[in-house]
Amino acid sequence: MTGKPGKDDLKWHEGQVSPDQRAAVLGHQAACLWLTGLSGAGKSTLARAVEATLVARGVHAYALDGDNLRMGLNRDLGFSPADRSENIRRVAEVSRLLVDSGAIVLCAFISPFRRDRDHARQLMGECFAEVFLNPGLDECERRDPKGLYARARRGDLDEFTGISSPYEAPTAPELELDTGAMTLDESTAAVLNWLEAKGLVDAETGA
Repeated sequence: MTGKPGKDDLKWHEGQVSPDQRAAVLGHQAACLWLTGLSGAGKSTLARAVEATLVARGVHAYALDGDNLRMGLNRDLGFSPADRSENIRRVAEVSRLLVDSGAIVLCAFISPFRRDRDHARQLMGECFAEVFLNPGLDECERRDPKGLYARARRGDLDEFTGISSPYEAPTAPELELDTGAMTLDESTAAVLNWLEAKGLVDAETGA
């Protein structure tokens, strides 16, 4: 009897380099900081600012942006609840690989459903931290950098998070930032201070 290879024929191959070995080479621990919040909360802006600051300090850091992945890896997905969940599932798998490489990964995704963020946490365990950017819906609408809220209010956009599709806010994030009241520098400093307080990066050596 013949057949095609299936999932039962797959085997996960463990690497020969441990997280401690990578940390010893890089000078810092690995982590995934999952920035979640409504459109316009400042996720991508903050992720890029933290990434640039860490790299300037010699840290192996990388930011994953929602729009960028939807233009490439996830370009086949739409915005239905099922597609949103699949989008985040793929992002979580990519993030896990980057964390395994020893990087500090900064994920900037609305990721509206709690179960999807919980799945990412389960994949990465103690390396995962949820960062909730919470300027409030009114502030996000006021900014409306892409004009999406205005289109959603007119009924031109279906399944828009915060208007016609739900956003399930984190109940116990590791870090919550009011990016409506805080400047970008203040938000960046808050993230860096958290990383230093957790011993993931060393402020004294700059690594």
